[in-house]
Parts: sequence; structure tokens; C-alpha cells
Amino acid sequence: MARIGIGGFIHETNTFAPTKARFEHFAMADGWPALTRGGELFAAVQGINLPVAGLIQTASAEGHELVPMTWCSATPLAHVERAAYERIVSMLLEDAKSKGPFDAIYLDLHGAMVAEHFEDGEGELLRRLRALVGERMPIVANLDLHANVTEAMVRHASALVAFRTYPHIDMFDTGVRSARVLDRLLAGMPCFKALRKIPFLIPLSWQCTMIEPAASIYRLLGEMENDPAIVSLSFAPGFPPADIRECGPAVMAYATTQAAADRAADRLAARIEASESAFAGRIWQPDDAVRHAMERARTAKRPVIIADTQDNPGAGTNAETMGMFEALVRNGAEGAVFGLVADGDAAAAAHRAGEGAVIDLAVGNKTPVPGFAPFRGRFTVEKLGDGNFTATGPFYLGSRMKLGPMALLAHEGVRVVVATHKQQAADQSMFRHLGIEPAAQKMLVLKSSVHFRADFQPIAEEILITAAPGGNPADHLVLPFRHLRKGLRLMPLGPAFAA
Repeated sequence: MARIGIGGFIHETNTFAPTKARFEHFAMADGWPALTRGGELFAAVQGINLPVAGLIQTASAEGHELVPMTWCSATPLAHVERAAYERIVSMLLEDAKSKGPFDAIYLDLHGAMVAEHFEDGEGELLRRLRALVGERMPIVANLDLHANVTEAMVRHASALVAFRTYPHIDMFDTGVRSARVLDRLLAGMPCFKALRKIPFLIPLSWQCTMIEPAASIYRLLGEMENDPAIVSLSFAPGFPPADIRECGPAVMAYATTQAAADRAADRLAARIEASESAFAGRIWQPDDAVRHAMERARTAKRPVIIADTQDNPGAGTNAETMGMFEALVRNGAEGAVFGLVADGDAAAAAHRAGEGAVIDLAVGNKTPVPGFAPFRGRFTVEKLGDGNFTATGPFYLGSRMKLGPMALLAHEGVRVVVATHKQQAADQSMFRHLGIEPAAQKMLVLKSSVHFRADFQPIAEEILITAAPGGNPADHLVLPFRHLRKGLRLMPLGPAFAA
């Protein structure tokens, strides 16, 4: 059996976001475990829907000797600071050197990391690792579905295996698939590569694999992989708010011959490009969405859900804008629940006051960004929580959440959930922690783009995607891109980027 080094460095970078990723963001626990190094890794990820957990379980069952290295993850933010990047990469390389020799290395990556000094964070990591271990050693990495796959990443990794669901309910399963690819490489199977870049950006809200056209594309991908010549096939729709040259969707094919890899990549890329016009959908304005939801709620038996997609912390924002809350109050949407807003000051004030207290607060928008201001008003503190609970939905399943002090606040019949640490509102446990049963509400407004669908779509009467103020614009035409490759269309059927 093989001796395999296990590590990971995960970050999704929104280059337009206001806050950079520092080392402490990787060192702390939030929705995922804190940075671990060595023997603590296996226990830290056990039972969680993470790729590394799937790889560990599968490879261990096959009898391989697994050697834990450094693994860390930080919530999406702006560029990873140079000091943080170099420190973590150095830890991984030191581990690979001191804990070896290995027969293979597995890395749990994202694929959309941008550092202050490198556009392609993963490509540079893989380049350095490849230089250390040589050309012959198998290096397999899994990627997020939102990876901006680069030529360097494909060149320096033996194989890249991406998620196939958005919401990402298959993260553990992707680790399982990565383990199987690694086994084939260890057995000496030839593996030829093909990379195809798609010529248009796909908005996050319409990358969802629970709706068309992505649902059909991924079904085709699965069918194509039944070909015995195919080792692995992936489609990464990309992470649009990353102003780098190789931003955008990509297809990766690995096969036992170059001809088979090229055929598979060309066929899948052609299907995606033929679906360009379908990668679009309606984006509601806040007041229109609230009024529509209020009308539906009069007769609905289930909650109407509004996605506050432009302040989705899963896309690097700070989860603190209050535009949707203002629209709820302005339209008298009593019975609506809004969350999660990251505001440690408001949560601390609520805890000092205690449950039942009525206090004057300025909620949200604490980051000094022009055009954004806190919502000021009188709030009732309805419920308090410590922010420690275990997620139960398909996306965050098993994650031991550590969101810091939390509070449920009410203003004019509209309630808002605030937390100390930001986290995408993609699990019903976040609301149950404060006594809110999501299925019993008239209206839920969630700071999320798509991941919420895994746990909330089954209870929804209707889902509306809105464009309230935030740092993750649903319309890429408003983003001040400077570094994209010339000719890349900024939206499906939209104008091409000109440097």
C-alpha cells in the first residue's frame, strides 16, 4: 500500500471585497475547522461534509498509510495577504519535506485563491510542491466547483477533481472520487490531460446544479465518465468576482490517451457553450421582491425565500449590508426573518442587555465602505445564543459551527439574526439556534446565493434572487475589471472584455 501525504489550503478570493484574508482567518474555526497541522487533522474533519474527510475515509479503508500535513480554510474574503500565503505554503512544503518520503500527495484546495503577490495562488503552490517532489510523484487535488482553473494548476497537478453540485452537497463524495483517481495513478495507469476554457462568465446564482442548464450538463458529464478511457472529468463554472487573467469556467479531462482526453473536453465544452443563453435568470429589486413575497405569503403554506445574493459572504462579502432589512421594514413585512448579519458589536450589546430588553442599536455596515451605513433603530432582544452548534443541512452537514455570540433582534415586526463571525445563511440550524423554526415563517431573507437551496429549497413556497447593495454584484458589467483576458464575455451573451 502507498504512503500518502494529506494537506490543504482553501480560499475563495473576491478581489473586489473590502477585507483581505490574514493568517488569523485561517487559524480560527468558523463554519469549518481551524488550521490543523499533523495528527489533529483526522479528528478535526471527521464526520464533516469536506473533501479531505472523504479522501481520508476512503484511502484508509483501502489500507494506505496517510500522513497528515497542514490543512486550513478561511471564509471568502479579498486577496490573501502575502505574509499569510507564504507562511502557510511554507508549512505545507516543510511538512512534505520532513514527513516524507511519500508515494503520492493529496491536497484539498479551492481553485480560486488570489494572493497579494500571485494571481494564481494554487498554481504557485502546486509549482513549488512539484519542484520539491519531482515530476514522477502523483499529486491529486480536489477543487471547488467555483475554481478558476489555470494552466499552471493543470500542468503541475497530476489530476484535479472538482465538485459536481452547487449547493456543494458532494464535497465528501469529491474526496472519495479523488481517492479513486489517486489509486489509478498509483497503479501506473497513464493519465493524459486536456483543459478547455469557456469564453463567458456565469453568474453565481445561475451556476446552481439544482436548476437548468447546469443540471443537464452535469448529468452528461456523469454519463461521459462511464467511458473506460476516462480517468476523471470536471466542469468548474468559475468564480466571477476575481479580477485575474484566467478567471472563468473551464473543463478538465483526464484519460488514458490524449485523443480520449481531447474528445471528452471538446464535447463537454461544446455543450456548455451551446447553453450560454440559458445561464441567466431574473434578478429582483429589493422592494419588488418584498412586495411580491408579502402577496404570496397571504395564502402560502410555506415560507417565501429571498436570496440577498449581493451580500453573500460565501462570495467574499462581509455579510453586513442592511439594504434588504430596510426594504422589509419600509414595506411593513411583519413576520419576516433576515440573516445572518455579521455584527459583533450589536451581538455584544444584545448580550449585555439580556433577553427581553429594548435597546437602541446601529446594526450592520460597520466596515467603512462609501454608500453603506448601519440601520439605526430600537430593537427588542428576543433570544440570545453562544453561536456554538452543529449544522444539520446537506451543505454544512456535521460542521461544528463557532459563530461567536449571536442574537435575534426585532424591529417593527421584522426580525434579524446577528452573529459575531460571518457565515453564509445556508443551514436551518443557524436559525434554530435562536429558537426560529424556518419552515414556520412567512418569509426568510438569506444572505446567500445558492448554497441555501440545499437545506431551504425543500421548505420554500418560492425563491426570489435579489440585488440589494453588496460586494458581490449579480451583474458583472458593474465590476471594474482590469485584468481579465481580452474577449471573455462578462455575462452570458454579454459584451466582451477589452483591456
